[in-house]
Amino acid sequence: MNENQETENLSGQLLDGRYELQEIIGEGGMAVVYRATDHRLNRPVAVKIMRREMIGDEEFRSRFCAESHAVAMLSNPNIVAVYDVSHSDENEYIVMELVDGITLKQYMEKKGPLPWREALHFTKQIARALGHAHERGIIHRDIKPQNIMLLRDGTIKVADFGIAALENEIHESNGEAIGSIHYIAPEQARGLLPDTRSDLYSLGVVMYEMLTGQLPYTGETLGEIAIKHMNADPVPPRQIIPEIPEELETVTLKAMCADMERRYQNAGELLQDLDTFTQNRLRQQEEEAEKLETPEVAPIRSSSELSRDSYRRRRRRSGRVSFLAGTFGVLVTAIALFVFLWNFWLRDIFAPAERIFLPNFVGSNYDSLINDPTIRSLYHFEVMFVVNDTAQPGEVLAQSPNAGRSMMVTPEKIDVHLTVSTNDSMTQVPNVINMDYRSASAVLRQSGFNVELVNEVSDSFTKDYVISSSPEAGTEISMGSTVYLNVSTGPDLLYVNMPNLIGLSENAAIAQMEMYSLSYGGSTYEQAELPAGTVIGQSIEAFTTTEEHSKVILRVSLGPEG
Repeated sequence: MNENQETENLSGQLLDGRYELQEIIGEGGMAVVYRATDHRLNRPVAVKIMRREMIGDEEFRSRFCAESHAVAMLSNPNIVAVYDVSHSDENEYIVMELVDGITLKQYMEKKGPLPWREALHFTKQIARALGHAHERGIIHRDIKPQNIMLLRDGTIKVADFGIAALENEIHESNGEAIGSIHYIAPEQARGLLPDTRSDLYSLGVVMYEMLTGQLPYTGETLGEIAIKHMNADPVPPRQIIPEIPEELETVTLKAMCADMERRYQNAGELLQDLDTFTQNRLRQQEEEAEKLETPEVAPIRSSSELSRDSYRRRRRRSGRVSFLAGTFGVLVTAIALFVFLWNFWLRDIFAPAERIFLPNFVGSNYDSLINDPTIRSLYHFEVMFVVNDTAQPGEVLAQSPNAGRSMMVTPEKIDVHLTVSTNDSMTQVPNVINMDYRSASAVLRQSGFNVELVNEVSDSFTKDYVISSSPEAGTEISMGSTVYLNVSTGPDLLYVNMPNLIGLSENAAIAQMEMYSLSYGGSTYEQAELPAGTVIGQSIEAFTTTEEHSKVILRVSLGPEG
């Protein structure tokens, strides 16, 4: 971002009557990220708002919109979730999961080379995230530790699919150096279009850096580094850190192979090799433990050479030795196996976590609880309203779990079930038709009603959106009554073969999608050798099977440069 470019601080504003911006937590040349509160769902979120000066750039705005909608389709525990996308004349923004953690880059700067088991744990999670996105036709294009978040429990979250690449274009157009050049795939350095294998190359570089604490290629200029990516061979990781297992070094170097055909062809192949390596290490540990199992026992003289009493004493002593030796061997094996499992898997599971004691909410006023920001940040309340003439309306009558219980603090809120008093007054059922069922449920519960969900197939309502309510909106019923919501599961799923749209004009490609019952999800535009208006890429790979009405995003040529 240009140093002279001042950031307009929107803290305190309420977007779309829902998202209250609180403070800036990140900035880039294209957008500003705010910590915010989603008042409809009562949860903290991150809101990335496009800078006002960028809103006027129709090309970037169109690409920002297309990338945002594409990423919103992703749902994976190792990907930062996109909850909402909004477009208006004034603002263009994305609402995302608020991740409580640090970047992988910050973690490596603090720790240096990571133990190979930890690097393996992180790599598997990143590969799963990439595999999920690639299966849906989405390429990240800018995998680097700065775009990978690490939570306190060791969970990895990959951020900014597609968006980070746009951000880098802003930096490059301002003449600023960017960290991405250290992780760029050779084909991208040559100006060619990236594909899923380009993300795997970048992941290979991240693996190299995690294992060795060093980047494979450095130089005085960006061009010098790019040339090394295309032509040089990295120093093998084991020459830097000899303790790195040879098989893991092989996987790392294959992932970052400059030749795309010799590189991993998809994330599944990479994960399979990592799982095979894990199983082999476990087998080796078991074999080493078995060697310690039974020490040799000196041979016993023939009973013919012994007196009867001596023979009996020798037999008893021999039995005790055999029993103790066997017991010792089993114990050694068990300890070795436990030590291995602890170091390799269990440590992360049983690592001590922060714990708190659940407060007593009984007797409190429900409205006061949900309006307390501290309580709201820690707890998610599931509420059942009951009619009670002896208690004050809104008074908490019971809670589950009970007060005083020790609870583990995690990035997710702690679920607490409350029973709340209401009087027998009548109130109207709010209109929640065509709302996401989660938002609709929250609105109804805040109005004093209990909610039951009923799934229903629908061709006209989006999946997870409310089709109808019973009683209907506007009906007056007692507070504490149950409102039944019919929720769309989407249409009965039908599948089509994805046509090849590359080489068609943009309009012809859109018409072709309509013929195949596919939805047009927008276009992104970039310089290419093909004539302007020609499709050069599609978000769902040609000749694959996909659901009807799937959104397809087109990459369209702006023509050759110059």
